[in-house]
Amino acid sequence: MSPMRLPFVLCTLALAALSAAMSGCGSHAADTNASGATQAPATNAVANAAPQAQTRAEVFAHVKQMTTLGEKLFFDPSLSGSGKLACASCHSPSHAFGPPNALSVQLGGNDMHQPGFRAVPSLEYLQSVPAFTRHFHDSDDEGDESVDAGPTGGLTWDGRVDHGSDQARIPLLSSFEMGSTPAKVAAAVKASPYADDFRKAFGANVFDSDDKTFAAVLQSLEAFEQTPATFYPYTSKFDAFLAGRAKLNDAEMHGLQLFNDENKGNCASCHISQRAKDGSPPQFSDFGLIAIGVPRNRALPVNQNPKFHDLGACGPERTDLKGQDEYCGIFRTPSLRNVATRKTFFHNGIYHKLDDVVRFYVERDTNPEKFYPVSKNGAVDKFDDLPKQYWANINTGPPFDRKKGDKPALDEAEIKDVVAFLDTLTDGYDPAKDKDSQKGIGIGQMKSASN
Repeated sequence: MSPMRLPFVLCTLALAALSAAMSGCGSHAADTNASGATQAPATNAVANAAPQAQTRAEVFAHVKQMTTLGEKLFFDPSLSGSGKLACASCHSPSHAFGPPNALSVQLGGNDMHQPGFRAVPSLEYLQSVPAFTRHFHDSDDEGDESVDAGPTGGLTWDGRVDHGSDQARIPLLSSFEMGSTPAKVAAAVKASPYADDFRKAFGANVFDSDDKTFAAVLQSLEAFEQTPATFYPYTSKFDAFLAGRAKLNDAEMHGLQLFNDENKGNCASCHISQRAKDGSPPQFSDFGLIAIGVPRNRALPVNQNPKFHDLGACGPERTDLKGQDEYCGIFRTPSLRNVATRKTFFHNGIYHKLDDVVRFYVERDTNPEKFYPVSKNGAVDKFDDLPKQYWANINTGPPFDRKKGDKPALDEAEIKDVVAFLDTLTDGYDPAKDKDSQKGIGIGQMKSASN
């Protein structure tokens, strides 16, 4: 699958076009569900954000203004109800814009002690995620699009929003995250050192209403999170390897082969490792929503209630698919870029080491007692975080196609090599500083070996 990709130039033009074309804030109020999270339609732009006609230079200048403002907003804790939590607090730049610690879920709210129930995802490499659709039609050769890949896309674990501005709205208003309101955010921006910059970017009347100000805040955050060098730099060792500027050592190369092998890890079936047909770098995700039966994280306070289940696309945060069984228990496949920088994995933060994640994939069905509760009589309570009525949604493709007692798809040494390969997906690699960059196997040698 090769998801739709929107070049950065088009993204900026789209943002500016929205600003020029629309007047006032969105006409649809955000819907807040019982958990305190917010669902909303795509955010419309603010009034007088840009003139009706713009030159190309003016378009880029306006986007640059929004991007600069978005960066300031991203690091500003005054936007939160507590005054202590910024976007960057949970989406740390030094941790690939993911969580800076090993907590399963982060703490927030007005008292900074309210736990959520989902792990904080990275904000990097979201530029290629397509809009959510129940049926994504695509194919390996991008020719026959009769192949239905099923539910795909969206920027959150459950795929419920498609735009960066709507994604930013969720944590700002969530009672267990930043715990703010449009009025509080607007007041913080009006009192900020960058208030005049807002007037320059969005017009003198941007502060005429809280809704207008809030819309400008969301749009600015979206612009910032589309900054290529910051949010999708493609500077990993694997990118250098694909460009012929670095070589993978034996463990990394073996790990890549195991990652791709349908009879071994088969990771690439969802975490695509090859360039797209248009030559763009691999995203290491097909952006599909899938159920894999992740164990229940009993450390989460919300899970002390045995009747509570996070069902992903069918609730509780997402409500438009509620009651549709085929969407229960599925979560969007994240990109594996910079995955080695994380300390918390899966939607419920159940694991904290990358090798444990790989081990779960290859031993979920062969050794389920390692991951799920075992009763006194030895029975394994498999898939304990998903009601049995939804088990038909759980993936059973390789390596999940084995039975208890079978040999796992990967042994411990092979798991170690896969993790070594995943380390090559971390951005910031400099071939000149890698003493071993000229050793190992290059992309040309790998192609020759495969022919």
